[in-house]
Amino acid sequence: MNNPLDSSQIKNWVFDLDNTLYPRSCNLFAQVDKLITQYVMNVTGFEHSEAYKVQKTYYRDSGTTMNGLMQNYGIDPNHYLDFVHDIDYSPVMAHAELVEAISALKGRKFIFTNADIGHSEAVLEKLGASKLFDGMFDIRATGFKPKPEPVAYQKFINEFDIFPSSSIMFDDLEKNLKVPHIMGMKTVQVIADESFNHELVESWELEKCEKNEHVHHITNDLVKFLKVT
Repeated sequence: MNNPLDSSQIKNWVFDLDNTLYPRSCNLFAQVDKLITQYVMNVTGFEHSEAYKVQKTYYRDSGTTMNGLMQNYGIDPNHYLDFVHDIDYSPVMAHAELVEAISALKGRKFIFTNADIGHSEAVLEKLGASKLFDGMFDIRATGFKPKPEPVAYQKFINEFDIFPSSSIMFDDLEKNLKVPHIMGMKTVQVIADESFNHELVESWELEKCEKNEHVHHITNDLVKFLKVT
C-alpha cells in the first residue's frame, strides 16, 4: 500500500482541502468544529454535550453535519455554510514547498471539497496557492451532496471531463476514498502526524487505513510524497 506511486499515467490530481492541503495540527478546523456545534445547538435546542454528539454522528454517518441537519431539520445550507466558515484563517501559513510540489505535477489539478468556494479561496490564499488549481468543486456544485455520496463524485468527474483511470484522489478521510477506488482512481490518504491530538477530533477521524483495498497509499507528509512521484 505504501509502494512508490507511478505517476506516469496520471493526468488529473484531485485534492481535498481541509486537513489535506494544510496540516490538521494548525487546528483551523477546530474553529469550524466549534461553530458547527453552536449551529447544532441553535437548531436543535440541545445543550453543548448532546449537540456535539449529534454533530459528530451526522458527520460520520451523513458525510457532513450539514447533510444530517438538512435531512433531519430542513436547515438552509447556505445559512449554515456562512455561519460555520466565519473564522480566523491566520493559523494557515504560506507553504511554498507544497505549492512548488503541486505546480510541478504533470496534468490538471483540482480541489474537491465538502466546504464551499469562499472557504476554499481563503485557505488557498493563505497557502499562497490561489492560482495553482485548474478548477474547484465545492459542496454547492454537488447540489449539497457531500463526499462520500457517489453522486458527488459523478458530478465532479462530469464537470471536468475526468477519466478516473488516469486520476488520483487525496483525502484525509479513508471513507472518502472508497468511491474513487471503485471508479478506478488511485487513492492517497493524508494522515495527521502521530503526535497530533485535539479534544474536538474523534479517534475515527485520525485513523489511518492499513488493510482496506480502497486506500492505495498513505502519507503524513504530502510534500515529500509528491516530490518522489
